[in-house]
Amino acid sequence: MSASNPTPLSVLDLSPISEGSNAPAALHNTLDLARRVESLGYKRYWVAEHHFVAVASSSPAVLIGAIAAATATIRVGAAAVQLGHNTAIAVVEAFGTLDALYPGRIDLGLGRSGQRRAEALKAAASRGDEPAPRATEIRDGLVIPAPFPTAKLLTSSRLASSLAVLQQPGADAPNFAHQVEDIRALLEGNYKSADGTALHASPGEDADVELWVFGSSAGPSADLAGRFGLPFGANYHVSPGTTVEAVDAYRAAFRPSRILAEPYVVVSADAVVADDDATAQELASTYGHWTHSIRSGHGAIPYPDPRTTPPLTDTERELVDDRLITQFVGSPSTVAERLETLRRVTGADELVITSVTHKHDDRIRSYELLAHEWGIAAPR
Repeated sequence: MSASNPTPLSVLDLSPISEGSNAPAALHNTLDLARRVESLGYKRYWVAEHHFVAVASSSPAVLIGAIAAATATIRVGAAAVQLGHNTAIAVVEAFGTLDALYPGRIDLGLGRSGQRRAEALKAAASRGDEPAPRATEIRDGLVIPAPFPTAKLLTSSRLASSLAVLQQPGADAPNFAHQVEDIRALLEGNYKSADGTALHASPGEDADVELWVFGSSAGPSADLAGRFGLPFGANYHVSPGTTVEAVDAYRAAFRPSRILAEPYVVVSADAVVADDDATAQELASTYGHWTHSIRSGHGAIPYPDPRTTPPLTDTERELVDDRLITQFVGSPSTVAERLETLRRVTGADELVITSVTHKHDDRIRSYELLAHEWGIAAPR
């Protein structure tokens, strides 16, 4: 698919721990991958915050600093810092420090965490079961599956235990919109405490940090990003059934700001690219097992080895089918064509690609093949 002015591609890396490996190896793989994709022309390198699972991206600010030090030009950031267990000032000081050391290269993505669980508990108490899902549809070539019912997962005892450890005893997740407002005020130097005292973050104030909001549905995050005039990240790789609605809600709510004159959307996608479709399908054959471990409430397991992992059962596959049919797997031309469909239907200004395979070399190859096919890499 080579294009003269292609839509930018970026990277979302969870620093996955492969079966038989460990966290130090995953982190070294992340640094290696960041250097490789920088040379291939990817625009950003984002990491995601996860805890108590087999991924090594639990401390975004620390990892971002290491990635920025290992690279020279690519933007580096979080997609996203979970505000349910972080204070506004802690986030601003951490990312202000990163900006002071690597000026003009840091992205600060913000997401809800504890807030979503509290909302799910309240909704479950008030209305009981979730409504029956709609059928999967194909919209202008893009697969839009039925939205996955998240209430059971969000109200699981394992998640409750995790959040209890991540927060101070007795603490409640603060209002997401208020936290975003506080972060903006601290960055801009006009923050005042509840009693009216002016407080200034150092480092942090006037930092050249690019602020983002991430969301999976047409809910509070999409609305807030639009009203504040911030760029928005829509998670097709997490919630493919609600991504188009999220993007539409963001654009409907958008108000121009000093940051953006018009909406700016990045849409994520899971992709595995290999030299041919069959090889890619083999490399991606345990993605369903990995996703099932998350969907079933156990958290992400070490990424399974395709050579030794039996196929999913029909019952297991049913739980993750929406994620399997919306993963972009195949040869460079196959994946590029499907990604272009995602870009066209969502109107994305940028695509962020997350590629997970058991072997690190296969992951590097996936990003390399896609970069050349998409047209962001220099000709070989």
